[in-house]
Amino acid sequence: MKAMRTLVCASAIAVTAALLTAPAAAEDGYRLWLQTQAPAEGQTAISRLGDTPTLRLAEAELRRDLPAAANLPVVVAPASDPLVSALRLPVADLGSEGYLVRPASLGGRQVLLVTGNTDRGVLYGAFALIRHVASGGQVANATLRSAPKVKLRVLNHWDNLDGTVERGYSGESLWDWWKLPDYRDPRYTDYARANASIGINGTVLNNVNAKADSLTAPYIAKAAALADVFRPWGIRVYLSARFSAPIEIGGLKTADPRDPAVAAWWKAKADEIYRAIPDFGGFLVKANSEGQPGPRDYGASHADGANMLAAAVKPHGGIVMWRAFVYADTDPEDRAKQAYTEFKPLDGKFADNVMVQVKNGAIDFQPREPFHPLFGAMPKTPLMMEFQITKEYLGQATHLAYLGPLFTEVLEAKTGRGKETVASVVDGESERHQLTGMAGVANIGDDRDWTGGTFNQANWYAFGRLAWDPSLDAAAIAREWAQQTFGTDPRVVAPVVDMMMRSREAVVDYTGPLGLAHVMATGHHYGPGPWVSELQRPEWNPVYYHRADRQGIGFDRTRTGSNAVAQYAPAVAKLYANPRTTPESELLWFHHLPWDYRLKSGETLWEGMVRRYDRGVATVAAMRREWDGLRTLVDAERWEKTAAFLAIQEREARWWRDASLAYWQSVNGLPLPAGAAAPEHDLAWYKAQSFPHAPGNPH
Repeated sequence: MKAMRTLVCASAIAVTAALLTAPAAAEDGYRLWLQTQAPAEGQTAISRLGDTPTLRLAEAELRRDLPAAANLPVVVAPASDPLVSALRLPVADLGSEGYLVRPASLGGRQVLLVTGNTDRGVLYGAFALIRHVASGGQVANATLRSAPKVKLRVLNHWDNLDGTVERGYSGESLWDWWKLPDYRDPRYTDYARANASIGINGTVLNNVNAKADSLTAPYIAKAAALADVFRPWGIRVYLSARFSAPIEIGGLKTADPRDPAVAAWWKAKADEIYRAIPDFGGFLVKANSEGQPGPRDYGASHADGANMLAAAVKPHGGIVMWRAFVYADTDPEDRAKQAYTEFKPLDGKFADNVMVQVKNGAIDFQPREPFHPLFGAMPKTPLMMEFQITKEYLGQATHLAYLGPLFTEVLEAKTGRGKETVASVVDGESERHQLTGMAGVANIGDDRDWTGGTFNQANWYAFGRLAWDPSLDAAAIAREWAQQTFGTDPRVVAPVVDMMMRSREAVVDYTGPLGLAHVMATGHHYGPGPWVSELQRPEWNPVYYHRADRQGIGFDRTRTGSNAVAQYAPAVAKLYANPRTTPESELLWFHHLPWDYRLKSGETLWEGMVRRYDRGVATVAAMRREWDGLRTLVDAERWEKTAAFLAIQEREARWWRDASLAYWQSVNGLPLPAGAAAPEHDLAWYKAQSFPHAPGNPH
């Protein structure tokens, strides 16, 4: 029987989505990549089937952003609607979040249908259509189809309850804990809208270096207020849990996960949270790392701790994301080996609602690291990728460093187990895990442009797109971001994408070429400090990581050194064991080599290092020139701020280059290659630079 339904016309409903609040006459970066707005006249006719808050948002987004579309009406509707289900569309494999956009005959007329199995899928489809049009596509006859390859796509906010953000360079925390839950800043809606537009479906509100207060009743109520704002946008709230909370706020004498009283306390706490937030996602935990408490304090394992928390949230459908970043003074031989050493023996011992969250590399979000050896080494355990979107080691807020290539470089890496890649581990393809996830340490603050600068927004965007589909191309993502952010004029898009795609490698060149890592100043991680050697623990010092001496430079991680290569699958270990087969971009990560070692170019190692430092500086200078050429094509406010940042970056790239070369020369006693400029100052001058109040420094 033909379904008897009427289309609800958008002109007859109230638009419930909050519009971004930036004044139309100005462009200060607040609107992010959501720049398009439909003209007042000639709008596409938008209709909706069904009535949920999320469907109303999908309708409102399309009404707001779609231009005229050759008289083709657009209908948003779930696939379960009788009119849509009668079409027998191929939506079974779209899951709960996938979408389908295609022309269809609906209710006796031709329309462009935006559908999915749930209202969240419809919302993602609406944003996909908007993205398609903003990137130069047409509404008429658009056919778009996609489902996320990764189930949990989560931002980790390192936000503290006092409003500061650890390793954040974009102002204070977006969350005004003091005014919550009573005042819900409209920015919270704009934040949720931006995340939904790129498919992010979860947010961890507080720092992994958590305070137990985050789990008290007043803060649960504050988190619940945020959850209420985020829910219609398909975003679930998570909290970082401090492992010693049963002692600090529960009155217990122990936090031993094997103690029944501790388990009961966590179960009661989980029940309390779910009463306030029925769709609470679960806990993120940093344990036994950088002084944080954890199960090893009691002789228990990471699995013991994670499984105890998992049991508390499982009745409610919650999960535990247990971080594998274990940075403690337990492996003086090689810090890079610690996570594998502690977690590999636990493969298969975690509960089925636990994910082990692993950083992309074995040390700590360096400008370049080899992929973490745990990827491919724990087939019985769902491993969740952790990327850093905030640029702690890549120039912080002011240096242009598009991280799409960093993300894809890791995701595309082959683990050595057949055709397996890191991406296929993360998205569950390798072992058919149902629980999959990708987390990004957020770069968002209360700065008007959200991320401290326009190009930093691209890293938030790229993370969301790659979390949805890890196989996407970094250059294609850069192009669609540029088109949505600056418009589709090829005179702007082409040079902007070119700058973005060269930028991360430039930072690698002028900070740590050929696999050098962790050579920045300590504490604030701002600027060069390869000479630092007097801190209490060996692995706090940059000299620990580069091991430069008169004979050579680099960390020997082969059998003659720490043998960290043995943590990789045999095929990868064999590659990394030989300097001739190790990619030169990672050469000094795995090998301590003489200064006169010959690179594939025929240069000595020293000559190649100097050339790369110079190349990094030259690339930034070239990016400045390219941006200067866009002065008349980009709005003044964003152009001027970016121009100022590029000037800072060029000055600091020269500082990095000169300070590093001055130090390396003090160690190796070698002259600079012919034609290379001498450092501007002597080494003592560079060592004397001090930055006690650098932003984002937790100390």
